[in-house]
Amino acid sequence: MPDRETLETDVLIVGGGPAGLAGAIRLGQLAKQHGKQISVMLIEKGKEIGAHALSGAIMDPRGLRELIPDYEAQGCPTEGQVSEDFVYFMTEHDALILPINPPSLRHHGDAIITLGRLTRWMAGLAEKSGVDVFAGFPGAQILIENGQVVGVRTGDKGIDKHGKPKDNYEPGPDIRAKVTILGEGPRGTLTRQLVQQLKLDDGRRPQVYATGVKEIWELPPGHVREGRIIHTMGWPLKRDAFGGGFVYAMKDNRLNVGFVVGLDYKDPFLDPHHELQRFKTHPKIRGMLEGGKMVEYGAKTIPEGGWEAVPKLYAPGAMIVGDSASLLDAIRLKGVHMAIKSGMLAAETAWDALAAGDFSERALQRYQERVNQSWIRRDLRRSRHFKNGFKLGFHAGMAGAAFIEFFGWSPFADVRVTEGHKRMKKVEEYYGRPDAKPERIKFDDKLTLSKLTCVYNAGTIHEEDQPCHLKVLEPDICTSRCVVEYGNPCQHFCPAAVYEWVRKDERDVGRLMINFSNCVHCKTCDVMDPYGIIRWVPPEGGGGPAWQNL
Repeated sequence: MPDRETLETDVLIVGGGPAGLAGAIRLGQLAKQHGKQISVMLIEKGKEIGAHALSGAIMDPRGLRELIPDYEAQGCPTEGQVSEDFVYFMTEHDALILPINPPSLRHHGDAIITLGRLTRWMAGLAEKSGVDVFAGFPGAQILIENGQVVGVRTGDKGIDKHGKPKDNYEPGPDIRAKVTILGEGPRGTLTRQLVQQLKLDDGRRPQVYATGVKEIWELPPGHVREGRIIHTMGWPLKRDAFGGGFVYAMKDNRLNVGFVVGLDYKDPFLDPHHELQRFKTHPKIRGMLEGGKMVEYGAKTIPEGGWEAVPKLYAPGAMIVGDSASLLDAIRLKGVHMAIKSGMLAAETAWDALAAGDFSERALQRYQERVNQSWIRRDLRRSRHFKNGFKLGFHAGMAGAAFIEFFGWSPFADVRVTEGHKRMKKVEEYYGRPDAKPERIKFDDKLTLSKLTCVYNAGTIHEEDQPCHLKVLEPDICTSRCVVEYGNPCQHFCPAAVYEWVRKDERDVGRLMINFSNCVHCKTCDVMDPYGIIRWVPPEGGGGPAWQNL
């Protein structure tokens, strides 16, 4: 077998999202400013930068403006600026416009973007500054020696589904670095390893997530009013679930239509993909999509735990940025600007550490101090109890949000927050009978689309002859308990038809089939399994969705 190659760099950035790329660009700026050369390497698991980038997205431009003051002049791709924004309260047949938008949902002047296009543009700037950008390289293992992070082992290629090397086997190289910056997005594999091994979440509140599911629609000319965005609350969700819909206008007669569901719901049959399809049947939304077709689909988890769920952001030799660090403002539905800002602050700390030749915990603590002194901490502290009220239901949640908006504090600050999957009820407990079945609309393949049709439009491709990257740690639970207690909710909460419960006949308990080639890398299963026994790990590099405009 070939030996594992070792590569050396000063700074290793894991993840080609806005946080990692902002860090790479900032290091390039600092090197030019000081007339010095450093080696910076950025690795990304997608087959190209942007292939796994998904967000809403309405971007507060202040983070990007601090990084690149003339970003418009440099050709930053956007879908325009917000000129009209509305918030609807939805019932099944009506949509009531709120007379006054909450301050957090006032977006005039903010940029409408697609994260894939933004990150591809940022990657070009990073490469021009001398950063080595490598796509198709997932981080598989954090390398820690004597308590110090010294780099990352990347994923092997050419392993068959039985775990045996194939003829094209290549061991993933070890990339050793003086400083490693983790920007893998939510629920990052390396971040989880680092947090667990070094106990970086001790004393922090449990993280909670949501899943966002979205589609891009092409419409006839004249059907899209550029600059208009809509957020919704209420229908089709039940009152014990958190979430809502959105419709954002894009260029070239396209609409960005999506739905977000908090992954702390109680109904074991709740299906984020199905809620998006129902959302589109509302007369208000159906009218907007009339005559169009869906051309792209994706899903992603969103860290919504707030400031009190943010882990310790540094360790000897390493820092955590962006969604990996839970730097997202849930009340404003925004995280891209915080990702960019955190990447910048991590880069400045890495630069200082390189100059001093000190990569200890004490040296990198300066990153945490920079974050605490920035508007990241100020904004996140203000909204840190936003999700608390929703644990008590829709009305309490709205009341808590209003107090935060207008008074800066929440009456529900003392509500205990638990991991979201622990709130899911068993079928009999929620529905009153153990044989309840989920109610589903019939998809018409025009307006409402099946999961498999949606997965096709995600461009998802995985090498079939490789180990399954979705690990069920205790598979016996699926047949001995989950099928009876929860009705195997993985087949519902997965927005990509990865989990399928297969029975020979009605008398057969059945078995779980994992169609891992469908996976869109959202990591909902890793978050929402009621027993906490599903682990998402990176597949072979380059596998997964191939998003262009999400």
